Amino acid sequence: MKKIIRVWDLPIRLFHWLLVVGIILSFVTVKIGGNAMSWHALSGYCVLSLIVFRILWGFVGSYHARFIHFVPSPKGLIHFLMGKAKAGLGHNPLGALSVLALLFSVGLQAVTGLFANDDIAFEGPFAKFISSGTVELLTSIHRQNQIVLMILIALHLCAILYYQKFKGENLIKPMLVGDKEIDPSETEMNLSADLGHASKDGSWQRGFALLLLSLIALTLGYFITS
Repeated sequence: MKKIIRVWDLPIRLFHWLLVVGIILSFVTVKIGGNAMSWHALSGYCVLSLIVFRILWGFVGSYHARFIHFVPSPKGLIHFLMGKAKAGLGHNPLGALSVLALLFSVGLQAVTGLFANDDIAFEGPFAKFISSGTVELLTSIHRQNQIVLMILIALHLCAILYYQKFKGENLIKPMLVGDKEIDPSETEMNLSADLGHASKDGSWQRGFALLLLSLIALTLGYFITS
């Protein structure tokens, strides 16, 4: 009989899929241009709120969502690559680095967008507070980082397909339902410490996450509109 363990709490799952929607909407609207840029800006603000939330949730969230429990040390990463360390229930060391890279790239895209100016249909709400030279620099970073972000997303999707096809591990289902099924005969594949730490995902955690995200969105909205 398989053991069911809650790995991804509802806040993390919602963050993940809302971020997917936000990124897709941002890419689509910037390609359309014109009046769609207002939607591009709105999606960017939502994405930034989500990124700030994820960073904070990485310190106060459930067990497997916390950075301390999945970001590898250099030694741990080397041991994993050499096959001397097993993957945990959450992100493995390479997956953890992928998460950090994506958070940084998406966050950089959202932040630079606040200061960007395309001289046609969009000017970031904070562009007026900095010099034209700085605006030009941040606009350039915003454009170039788009390529980096697309590469990271492609690698992320390739990793999901690789694990599905060659390792028989479905990485999408746990991010939908939150749980992982562990066969008792295969428990040695996971870190023993992880097996005893299911993520808390009760009403208190969900209510706190909603409050935190609301405060972040309201704060960001205040500064953008003021």
